[in-house]
Amino acid sequence: MNADQMQKADISRAGLALAGAAAALGGLALASRVRRGERLSDQVALITGGSRGLGFLLARELTSEGCRVAICARDPAELERARQELAGAGADVLAVLCDVGERGQVERMVARVNEHYGRIDVLINNAGIIQVGPLDQMRVEDFQQALDVMFWGVVYPTLAVLPQMRARRSGRILTITSIGGKVSVPHLLPYGAAKFAAVGFSEGLRAELAREGITVTTIAPGLMRTGSHLNAGYKGKLNREFTWMSLGASLPVISMDAERAARQIVRALKRGEAERVLTVPARLLALFHGVAPGTTANILALVDRWVLPAPGGTEDHTVRGVEIEERYPSPLRDRLTGLGRTAAERFHERPGPVLAATGGAERGREA
Repeated sequence: MNADQMQKADISRAGLALAGAAAALGGLALASRVRRGERLSDQVALITGGSRGLGFLLARELTSEGCRVAICARDPAELERARQELAGAGADVLAVLCDVGERGQVERMVARVNEHYGRIDVLINNAGIIQVGPLDQMRVEDFQQALDVMFWGVVYPTLAVLPQMRARRSGRILTITSIGGKVSVPHLLPYGAAKFAAVGFSEGLRAELAREGITVTTIAPGLMRTGSHLNAGYKGKLNREFTWMSLGASLPVISMDAERAARQIVRALKRGEAERVLTVPARLLALFHGVAPGTTANILALVDRWVLPAPGGTEDHTVRGVEIEERYPSPLRDRLTGLGRTAAERFHERPGPVLAATGGAERGREA
């Protein structure tokens, strides 16, 4: 056997060894998931941003699995409305006011949940904000706000619950990121930057905590029909920015039913999956970007140039979607976004009546 043949044989053996190792690791991961089981009953789950949209649906889904649930949010009226609906359906739920971008508030909230339930078995980092508009209208403060909520708002709760999970050598952490954390989309730059940071944190966290019995799952949803486009903040040419966002977040095929998304997310949590990308368009986009990132960027540049609104407009401050909808009524847009509008009503994204405080929603922060 000459040198070339020996080298080829070595490469072949190395390839077989790597394939065998990969298969073994895959088998161990599957066995681990089977051993871990798919039961969540009597677990205590903390959900950030749990007062509306996907967070509210995840709270509802987890209570149906037998979990005791703590939800947090910044708006006391929204939080109380969610608490009342969940409790009315028989859920064991604790609601705590908290801004997840403030470390002190997060630590006090986690302490309050521990005091009430005794422990936290599951952490779902869900809180988020959406800022829509061209870069010319964005300010440094917009990026800071996005990172406060969607990066530090993931890091702070995670670090706060980790000591008890490590002590028990068990626990589940799930972070809702976005396809925007895998492919940066124009007119969503603060959002994309924060979501990229959250993806990096979540993926690295899984690798470091695996040996300690703690599973970390990263969820990257595409567009979902939660009605969140009404609570997004817009800059620039408001009517046009709101229109493209509301269509994307409402039309079937492009967007996913939020209740179906919540079921899939809980399934991934129970199985201890490393990652799940939701919606077929999002999976295809992530796959294409992985193979041809330069081509993807060039295509998105064309979308920015020919499809999305040009910079400009009379407003330089952020305006919520609900205000834009009232300011620029459009029967045609209303018909096309009917599914998203219905979702907003059902999942508390449209502002509702102010509810009287009943003592149910507690403060996790100092006055």
